[in-house]
Amino acid sequence: MSVIVVENKDEVITRLCKLIETTAVHSIEENGTFNIGVSGGSLAPFLTTGLPNIKTDFSNWRIFFCDERLVPVDSPDSTFGLYKSKLIDSKVVPLKEEQFITIKQGVQAEEAAVDYAQKMQKYFPNSILPRFDMLLLGMGPDGHTCSLFPGHSLLNETSKWVAFLTDSPKPPPSRITLTFPVINNAKMCVFAISGKEKADMVKRILVDKEDLPSARVKPTSGDLYWILDREAGVHVNTKL
Repeated sequence: MSVIVVENKDEVITRLCKLIETTAVHSIEENGTFNIGVSGGSLAPFLTTGLPNIKTDFSNWRIFFCDERLVPVDSPDSTFGLYKSKLIDSKVVPLKEEQFITIKQGVQAEEAAVDYAQKMQKYFPNSILPRFDMLLLGMGPDGHTCSLFPGHSLLNETSKWVAFLTDSPKPPPSRITLTFPVINNAKMCVFAISGKEKADMVKRILVDKEDLPSARVKPTSGDLYWILDREAGVHVNTKL
């Protein structure tokens, strides 16, 4: 695990996008594609700001969702809707809508999860588990990541690539999410976090080692990065 503490949010974005650029270039050179999973929250604005400055062949990107809410695309709760408006419609980078692997609309959570797993299998054929080049993860105020919440039964899911829940403690309640076997099979997982409101939870995970969902992100044969600004990393920058 690498913990990187930088001065401010702008530097978090710069370091994150430099890591994305390096990983994308290597993945495209090696395999012809870059398979990346993204999350919602503050990550979308980070990418809107930083991606236009990186050098990569965006036409070889495939973008998956670490989790997604079962809402229409035009809902403010839709993660894809957020990226559609921020990255596709705004044309800040040359990404096309078909490069995003999206959830099936208008179905129940279980069907959406099964469908999303089937879509993933097309890009990771003959795989026991998909191996993403990079997963960009978020950390919630309760320590959740993706839609894997503290104390939830999905923390113990071991066989499914994509799971569903209809009882999310954070609205909206119906969601799909990647599972820990998939997350921890990635070549690289990255948390990029800024703001003093995140500092206590960062401490609980990185210093106190509490058994929270974000702390369970431990790639079995990959790299883990935490990129923090000084406000978020105030408790860890002298300890790690």
